[in-house]
Amino acid sequence: MDEQVKNLINNEITSNEVCLFIKGTPDAPQCGFSMALINMFKILEVKYKGINVLENPALREGIKEFSDWPTIPQLYIKSEFIGGSDIVKEMYENGELKKILEDKGINFKK
Repeated sequence: MDEQVKNLINNEITSNEVCLFIKGTPDAPQCGFSMALINMFKILEVKYKGINVLENPALREGIKEFSDWPTIPQLYIKSEFIGGSDIVKEMYENGELKKILEDKGINFKK
């Protein structure tokens, strides 16, 4: 990945406590997996930055290389890669996502 994309990713995940790389936007997701994570954050009332990878093909491929994770969406909390759709959904269902948010000092609806 080129340095510009790497810097963009680093800047987004360090300047936003909760960062979600998605297909589409938070108001108009373009894939069901992205929509599922967005809905989880709506329920939890978590403030997050949604980044549309469809606007930038280099970013779309770069985020996969950056995280060494092959799919989108991807969730970062306080610069830490948490996972993709299946992992985050499982963490949401078993309460682990709330624990991570709490441990990292992120405000959410309890």
